[in-house]
Amino acid sequence: MPNKTGPNKTAETQTEAAEQTPVHVDHLIANGELAAENAWCVSYDEDTLPEQRPAFVPLSLWQANQDDDELAPLLTSDTELTAELAKQLGSSAAVAIDFPAFTDGRGYSIARLLRERHDYRGEVRAVGDVLVDQLDYMRRCGFNAMALRDDQHPDDALRALSFISVRYQPDVEERQALFERRLGTRD
Repeated sequence: MPNKTGPNKTAETQTEAAEQTPVHVDHLIANGELAAENAWCVSYDEDTLPEQRPAFVPLSLWQANQDDDELAPLLTSDTELTAELAKQLGSSAAVAIDFPAFTDGRGYSIARLLRERHDYRGEVRAVGDVLVDQLDYMRRCGFNAMALRDDQHPDDALRALSFISVRYQPDVEERQALFERRLGTRD
């Protein structure tokens, strides 16, 4: 059996340690602009509160420590957003939604439900595998903060957010489709 305590840790042990280490992202897009700083870290450890604060922590850990204002919930992409949970989340100034892979789109649905069905007004932040190509869609679903993956350039992110100026479909910001807006302006 491999020695898991010495310098030659197994890949499994190294992965476990990485999951327990709070993640801090350098490039944060907030409200369509590059944020000057990002004080929040993201902790995926479901058993222990991180020392670094403020922090997004797994939902169960946040629920057990809701009195700590320096903690906010981290929702996994398979979170079932019930009315009861949405009501709990309403007490938090921010909610992070994890994208474990850029191909996992369930986080878009969670954000849109938070905004449209449950009228959540706080910060909704995308964390995890967040790519420049996703940012406009994220914003349209209700995200107002996106923590970019380390290899994504912030200037490209800002360009991506302003690339499309007119959208045909409704979203959380614009509730009418383009044809409805055009018909509404005619008298």
